[in-house]
Amino acid sequence: MTPPPVDRPRIEAAVSEILAAIGEDASRPGLESTPRRVAEAYAEFFAGLDVDAVELVRSSAVPSGPGQLGELVIVRGVSFRSVCEHHLLPFLGTAHVAYVPSDRIVGLGTVPRVVDALASRPQLQERLGEEIADAFVTGLAPAGVLVVLDAVHGCVTTRGPRQVGSSTVTVASRGALADPVARAEAIALVGTGDGDA
Repeated sequence: MTPPPVDRPRIEAAVSEILAAIGEDASRPGLESTPRRVAEAYAEFFAGLDVDAVELVRSSAVPSGPGQLGELVIVRGVSFRSVCEHHLLPFLGTAHVAYVPSDRIVGLGTVPRVVDALASRPQLQERLGEEIADAFVTGLAPAGVLVVLDAVHGCVTTRGPRQVGSSTVTVASRGALADPVARAEAIALVGTGDGDA
């Protein structure tokens, strides 16, 4: 079931109420357009709620003949932004997605589209990596999948501990890339993205 589109007027009303609740006047110059701007931003931040990530993978998959698939496909350095569902604060990061083809491959542009679709909803980093891996498993049926996410969280950098220099790394693996040796080899290749090779 597809969720309804973002209700912008309702978000605007809620933001006006939040501004009043913190002692501000939502109609003063500087804030008068804030509820509209927040509603527009939320419509963008949460646009992935309407996207079927599995279908993105499935519709991009193409068969390939024996010996034409390679052993491992890695798309490194996919930038993403998401919103933490605990505080509705952004987290920004980089995704690295690897898969071992079975009988089909996907267009390389599919990887960032899948990452963006799944990141563009209220999210947890740990779940995001799992959902990306599952979308490729279900939509492509590869021999293995590995997703490494490295992100900086607004809830860590701007409140509470205020650790501006820290990031969080999560790993999700499936199939052949869940094997510790194969996973370590793929992670080592992901790590060469900064010119280390």
